[in-house]
Amino acid sequence: MECKIRHWKAGDAPQLAKALNNRNIQNNLRDGLPYPYTENDAKDFIKAMLDADKDKTFAFAITLNDTVVGSIGVFRKDNIHFRTAEMGYYIAEPLWGKGLGTSAITQICHYIFDHTNIIRIFAEPFAYNTASCRILEKNGFKYEGTLRSNAEKSGNILDMKMYSLIKE
Repeated sequence: MECKIRHWKAGDAPQLAKALNNRNIQNNLRDGLPYPYTENDAKDFIKAMLDADKDKTFAFAITLNDTVVGSIGVFRKDNIHFRTAEMGYYIAEPLWGKGLGTSAITQICHYIFDHTNIIRIFAEPFAYNTASCRILEKNGFKYEGTLRSNAEKSGNILDMKMYSLIKE
């Protein structure tokens, strides 16, 4: 299934809140998101993404038929790592397993490598999130290793996997 990525719009808040107000999604993301996730939370996120430094934050809505079904972003690192960026993403649960994540990652990586001087994009999914690992692998990301006991999520110490894609 093909999706499109596009810049966020203020009017996307209701759809974003609907997609992200889900524990199964939030369990695979970093902490800091409120639950329940409300339209006001979504409005704040969208405003922050629209106001962010355009050379450091590349944040997009993932859409299907112009309906927001997820989020994807690439965030430039600094100092000696300024040509490296971290990627994060999620898809609304009813659409898991339909190829949308693979499509969105393909699109954003092409965008980043074509429009910026970033040469390395990396992602750190939780080791248990095999679906996310598989999506990265399908997009040519290379597994670099396991970051053992790298995070605490919901009181559990978790391993994470490091994947990267290097600009050819």
